[in-house]
Amino acid sequence: MVHHVKDLSPDQRQAVENLLGRPVSEDESVSIKSIRPAAILPPQLPPEQGQKALEKLQQYFAQVDAQRTPVADAEEEEIINEALRSTRAGYRPLH
Repeated sequence: MVHHVKDLSPDQRQAVENLLGRPVSEDESVSIKSIRPAAILPPQLPPEQGQKALEKLQQYFAQVDAQRTPVADAEEEEIINEALRSTRAGYRPLH
């Protein structure tokens, strides 16, 4: 079902903006759909192999994190926002 932003209550509009990560304008329409997790990505590995893969990913990210150059919080936030802007058209941070 499609909803016109102009017809949303203030609480509904705030919820939509929080979900989208950006303000919405009066002339926009929104549609929200719920998807069951199994419909998104059914497990392809037996549980023990899935656990092993998860552990390997955690080790990899720990190594990457250990080599990362520390940056200020503001710079880190700007890097994240830039990545979001480059992948989501019209993305604007809420603050």
